[in-house]
Amino acid sequence: MSSASNDLFAVAPHAPLAELLRPKTLDEVIGQAHLVGPGKPLRLAFESKTPHSMIFWGPPGVGKTTLARLMADSFDAEFIALSAVFAGVKDIREAMQQAELTLAQHGRRTILFVDEVHRFNKAQQDAFLPYVEQGVVTFVGATTENPSFEVNSALLSRAAVYVLKSLSEDELAQLFERARVNAFPDAAFTDEARDRLIGYADGDARRLLNVLETLKTAAATAGTAAIDAAFLDAALASDLRRFDKGGDAFYDQISALHKSVRGSSPDAALYWLVRMLDGGADPLYMGRRIVRMASEDIGLADPRALEIALAACATYERLGSPEGELALANAVLYMAVAPKSNAGYVAYNAARAFVAKDKSRPVPEHLRNAPTKLMKELGFGHAYRYAHDEPEAYAAGETYLPDGMPRVEWYTPTPRGLEQKIADKLAHLRELDRKAKSDK
Repeated sequence: MSSASNDLFAVAPHAPLAELLRPKTLDEVIGQAHLVGPGKPLRLAFESKTPHSMIFWGPPGVGKTTLARLMADSFDAEFIALSAVFAGVKDIREAMQQAELTLAQHGRRTILFVDEVHRFNKAQQDAFLPYVEQGVVTFVGATTENPSFEVNSALLSRAAVYVLKSLSEDELAQLFERARVNAFPDAAFTDEARDRLIGYADGDARRLLNVLETLKTAAATAGTAAIDAAFLDAALASDLRRFDKGGDAFYDQISALHKSVRGSSPDAALYWLVRMLDGGADPLYMGRRIVRMASEDIGLADPRALEIALAACATYERLGSPEGELALANAVLYMAVAPKSNAGYVAYNAARAFVAKDKSRPVPEHLRNAPTKLMKELGFGHAYRYAHDEPEAYAAGETYLPDGMPRVEWYTPTPRGLEQKIADKLAHLRELDRKAKSDK
């Protein structure tokens, strides 16, 4: 074999590919155009040279760490990185002492990057606040979880939240080409191999680069420069199976699972669930989708569906894999055979659309709370009818919507499952309303 072939994957032997290709400037960043493009928030923040605390919220491998490092370079600041997975109170204290020393001796601020900040407890998150408020550090947190639920409100109020998105197939293709040119200039990837690798990455840049590292080793061992689909199958075994149709396959399979449940096909639903779990999909992500199905496609036709879906997620969290996956399977089967209704989903969307376009209507006086004498004198709560004191515990003819609001009937129960009984009850109550109005 020629010396050129022997050196095929010899670039930066000690540096991981992800580190070798880490952007050195904002212009080199691939993806996140809604944040770093011309005139966009992060671009403006970098150009202003005025750092502010922020939280990057997004899936893995989309550039959270890279952007934090670029901030330190752009603002000529020290950079300290902590991982909430490994760091404790001692690490936090040492990082703050280092930041104070840097400010006192050199007048330089510190960019404090906390990866997976949602894993810190409340006390640990609160420990950063004094240093953020004093300007000792500019806090940059990274999280894959919704910061509204996982980050303390005090810390959240002091940081701008930027939502990062998974890379598109076109963006991953750019990254693939950059990696090929810079690290594997002599490798010959077929179009099919490239597309399958991009699909396998599923929006995650780090994942793409890591699998390319694996291929580097495999190709060097095999002494080949030709990388086609057959070579991928041999080098990566089953890891590529679920993505054999490219990046859309993951979402196509989720769609197939959801539609199988909606279509009351338990065998098909089970097939797609197992197919995705076998392919490496995150079981808790699957659990969240099952919860969504319970709310969107079953609703009040069988309220137990939501309980079972939530219990399945909790069971998986407690037992892990593979035992916990049986709970997810049982939940999917229950969803598939349960009576279906999207009445709640339709009603919620209709109400939300109405409120978004409607004016701000005041609460009717008879529905207002009147805890003080003045409020009572103003008529708040006057003529309110306490439903429990009325026949059938129902104040027939009473209205609860704002005055002047047009009549609405967003929620229309289906004749399936429990909703049939709900429909019968609503029909009875409306008949009581009609009689009460005719008696006036």
